[in-house]
Amino acid sequence: MKRRSLGRNFPLWTMLAMTTMLAMACNKDEINNVSPGNDDVIDSIIIDDGDYDRIVQVVFSTSGDATVTGTGDSVSATVNGNDVTVTNTSAKKVMYHVSGSTTDGYLKIYSGRKQGITLNDASIKNTRGAAINVQGLSSTPNKGKRVDVVLKGSSTLADGANYTLTPSTEDEKAALFSEGQIVVSGEGALAVTATGKAGITSDDWVCFASGSVNVSSSAGHGVRGKDYILVKGGTVNVNVSAAGKKGFSSDSLVRFEGGATTLAITGNTVVTTEDGVRDTSGTAGVKADQLFEMIDGTLTITNSGMGGKGISCDGAAYFRGGEVNITVTGSNFGSSSGGGHGPGGGPGGSSRDNSVGAKGIKVDGNIEISGGVITVKASSHEGIETKGTLTVTGGEVYSQSSDDAINSASTMTISGGVVCAYSTGNDALDANGNCYIQGGVVYAIGKTSPEMAIDANTEGGYKLYIQGGTIIAIGNLENGAQLTQSCYQASSWTKNVWYSITVGDNTYAFKTPSSGGTKLVVSGAQQPTVKKSVTVSGGTEMCNGMLVAGPEVSGGSNVSLTNYSGSGW
Repeated sequence: MKRRSLGRNFPLWTMLAMTTMLAMACNKDEINNVSPGNDDVIDSIIIDDGDYDRIVQVVFSTSGDATVTGTGDSVSATVNGNDVTVTNTSAKKVMYHVSGSTTDGYLKIYSGRKQGITLNDASIKNTRGAAINVQGLSSTPNKGKRVDVVLKGSSTLADGANYTLTPSTEDEKAALFSEGQIVVSGEGALAVTATGKAGITSDDWVCFASGSVNVSSSAGHGVRGKDYILVKGGTVNVNVSAAGKKGFSSDSLVRFEGGATTLAITGNTVVTTEDGVRDTSGTAGVKADQLFEMIDGTLTITNSGMGGKGISCDGAAYFRGGEVNITVTGSNFGSSSGGGHGPGGGPGGSSRDNSVGAKGIKVDGNIEISGGVITVKASSHEGIETKGTLTVTGGEVYSQSSDDAINSASTMTISGGVVCAYSTGNDALDANGNCYIQGGVVYAIGKTSPEMAIDANTEGGYKLYIQGGTIIAIGNLENGAQLTQSCYQASSWTKNVWYSITVGDNTYAFKTPSSGGTKLVVSGAQQPTVKKSVTVSGGTEMCNGMLVAGPEVSGGSNVSLTNYSGSGW
């Protein structure tokens, strides 16, 4: 069976679309140039020496002092062993060619102009702070200027456990740090090891355009871009073991347009106390304070930390294409029922305000899914959760969890795409407002009574509306469901076998789980034909192998269906 990725071809944001989305996600007054379209990053990915006015060579040495050549015209350098500081007070853009090796040195640049740093088989370790530190000039209106980091060969950067050289008037936040923007390109590789602070940090934004970047951090975030993080291409691998830290962290936007990104997180939740108030901070593969968007490329996240998340966003999240794979295996941190925290969780106390759930995707704003392939597995808490609305118009979604597989605090609407929600301990689809199934293919597997395959907040005056689509539900539908499209039920179902459902000219094969609700409910634009114990070949495998679209089916036996009234348990 051939594996397919749906809906990958989507255009880049226009400025108008970006403004609209941000207005939905956060307070306009909090937005500070968060759109990649506001800069020349899109047009200037290919970097060469011809883009710069001057070339400065920096060569580090394991047996003597570093050497710097090519200075002059208000570009000066001081060298102390392998501690290299360059100051550019001119109006010229400088490209620094960096090579050689040192186990106790650094490159520090003061500049009010855009600069480039070509790392050509360079190895820099600074036991007293950042390996590369780019600072602005206090005399320039905009202190932080863009840094083009061009990769050639294989280079390494490492910071020290203690940052003892940082002046009180300056920030120095990572092994590779810049006050301005960072754009990584080239055909080489860069490995960053952070033991004191973060791996790569910009006080503005970070863009990965090409090349191979590996970041390992035991102290801080893997990559932090204050205004945004953008992945356009290349390979980015991040491993973070620090408690409470994130693979990617931004105060505003994290956006994927291409490339292959892998984020592996192992740190646990951390508890802090300030002015007598306790606070908790869990880990996450991606943390975006305002907006998350997946357009293209691949994003793979694993998080084994207690209370850890795959994607955490305080604003809205948009999935338009590409492929997302998230596996969260850590236990929850704390307990909503009060008492002490779990093993390794720190001191006891009231945990309702301090507990942290280990969730696959957790979004405080709305989630919109219009394309791409999303696979989420969470062993301890919700797979996908939004505190706003959830809207699915396309793409392919598979979410498996021991709690609600997919949960929305408000309205849930599915009008297209393929959605498979599989809960081993709670509801499959759980809307705390109205739930509208209007189109697409929905395969919902819920736990036994009183949990549901598809649940809406009837207690709050809301309803489940079945208005279209092809629906397979193992479990039950919410009591009092409004069935504009007829539903049917089987008297029983068999575990761990292949079934087929045919609606008109469309056939799907679905694998039943090892456990679930006592009812099998189906619906389609026409009355479905269902067979069990079929042999499946061909077709397009989807939803973690639980569903096959357009297969050849043979054998099996017909399943007797009767009208389903929507009476719930």
